[in-house]
Amino acid sequence: MKYKYNVLIIMLLLAHGVFAQEKDDACNYLDSVKSELKKTWPDNKTVNLVFHGHSVPSGYFKTPKVHTLESYPYKTLKEVKQIYTHAVVNSITTSIGGEHSEQGEKRFKEDVLVHRPDVLFIDYALNDRNIGLERAKIAWEKMIVKAKAYGTKVILITPTPDVKEDILSPKSELSKHSRQIRDLAKKHEIGLVDSYRLFQKIAEKEDIKTYMAQSNHINEKGHKVVADAIFDFFRKDYN
Repeated sequence: MKYKYNVLIIMLLLAHGVFAQEKDDACNYLDSVKSELKKTWPDNKTVNLVFHGHSVPSGYFKTPKVHTLESYPYKTLKEVKQIYTHAVVNSITTSIGGEHSEQGEKRFKEDVLVHRPDVLFIDYALNDRNIGLERAKIAWEKMIVKAKAYGTKVILITPTPDVKEDILSPKSELSKHSRQIRDLAKKHEIGLVDSYRLFQKIAEKEDIKTYMAQSNHINEKGHKVVADAIFDFFRKDYN
């Protein structure tokens, strides 16, 4: 019994260490972008934040209503502008409701790189359940490689909830896709916003449905959770 207890403590400490490492990475990954955001006219340039994915970053709440200004891409823009007051920043959504990552990859050059993204966010896992882990991994990696070759900072986003799945079950499809996305972020040494883990922590304490507009779309409260996590990448070391 004592052995099992010690193993549990070690696992918790390791988990804390991983989480702390992720937070440290978030603090430093966008240093070059933050340097640009701090510059003032006439030395500054426009910084483009591009959000690529499906219906959630598009702003769909209860379909077919689209709440663009309450979605996490625009909440992120508002938070960034509150501290980088001299910066010219664009929040650009190239996401399409109902799309999965294979479809997003096919139009990646024409619809995404054309915007010259300084930071690219990818959020496709909810719909990637329709194509499976293997095909999704191939599509995500193609987009990651193309974006990095272009010189773009890439941040992957694990899925927001679908209340039709048990968010606390490691066997759920979204849990499997989340693990794959974490592995991709680690492999390619890029950023990660672990929305799924954040909502798991919420679900341990309260009803996750209060964050949902419908079964698979978060509401404004849910979008704020994601936006706040994204903002961690922009917050550190600002003077």
